[in-house]
Amino acid sequence: MNTTKKILVVVERSENSIKPFVFEAIHAARLLANSLGGTVHVLCFGLETSMVSCFVGWGADHVRILQNPLFGSITLEQALESIEPQINAEKPYAVFFSATTRGKELSASLSARLNTSLATDCVAIEIGETGEILVQRPVYAGKALSNLILKGTGPHILSLRQNIFRGSGPDFSREGKIESIDIKIPEDRLVLKIQDVVREAGSQLDVTEARVIVSGGLGMQNPENFKLLEKLAQVLHGAVGASRPVVDNGWRSYSNQIGQTGRTVQPDLYIACGISGAVQHLAGMSAAKCIVAINKDANAPIFSVADYGIVGDALEILPSLTEEFRRVLGSLD
Repeated sequence: MNTTKKILVVVERSENSIKPFVFEAIHAARLLANSLGGTVHVLCFGLETSMVSCFVGWGADHVRILQNPLFGSITLEQALESIEPQINAEKPYAVFFSATTRGKELSASLSARLNTSLATDCVAIEIGETGEILVQRPVYAGKALSNLILKGTGPHILSLRQNIFRGSGPDFSREGKIESIDIKIPEDRLVLKIQDVVREAGSQLDVTEARVIVSGGLGMQNPENFKLLEKLAQVLHGAVGASRPVVDNGWRSYSNQIGQTGRTVQPDLYIACGISGAVQHLAGMSAAKCIVAINKDANAPIFSVADYGIVGDALEILPSLTEEFRRVLGSLD
């Protein structure tokens, strides 16, 4: 078996922090590289060396930081113009992205440029008997799993679903190489140029990253009642989600929407409050490890996927539930 096969992980740039899904992608790459007797290389944009040193502990052998004045707000074109030459030079066997909105966009665009295989939203990755990559990914709104075999020399491009490849934590005894490289991007190849960036204020945890999600539907009756969900999410160090009708009514932003036309999540705990459980919503959350449903209607479809169900008014149950969690978790401190 070829012992020089490289697994490349492309790190999505975040504002002043490293998102947990980055470590998951590096850990998954390490497991695959171990099976191949290969190495893990990490590619990131404009980050400080102090921010990426932890990548080695998660499994990276070589971290390359690409530097360019344009990387203050990197566009899709800039990222592609930066990544493609690195892949052509390094010739990795596989390239990993996180299955975020940006990661899916980058991986699909890079696959088209390189005319190579792409597997999106992967939930399981392993090596076959002859070195091929075996992949599982959900299809038909999560109702089934598709098994793919990626053959050939690559590079095979994969995007990895979040909260799947967690690992047990970093090993800070590992050693690796970190280098910073100044690169040039021909401006005549860039169609889009950013003049200014306006970001929405707030520091809410992204639902795709959260280990605990407290989600609300129309059964919450009005947007003001979502404060009850926010209080419970705060106690559980989680995020607040919403069904599509809630977002369509303007009660919550689209970034909170969970379902077939919103975000797909796989948290440790999903608490559905006042959500009937339409098939489109179930497609986005039914893979959660533990589902708790609170609904007045004992026949609501949400109970068909719930591990625990509470039949009752969420507006009456949530305050008591929040206080009980606060009491129990406080006693564990």
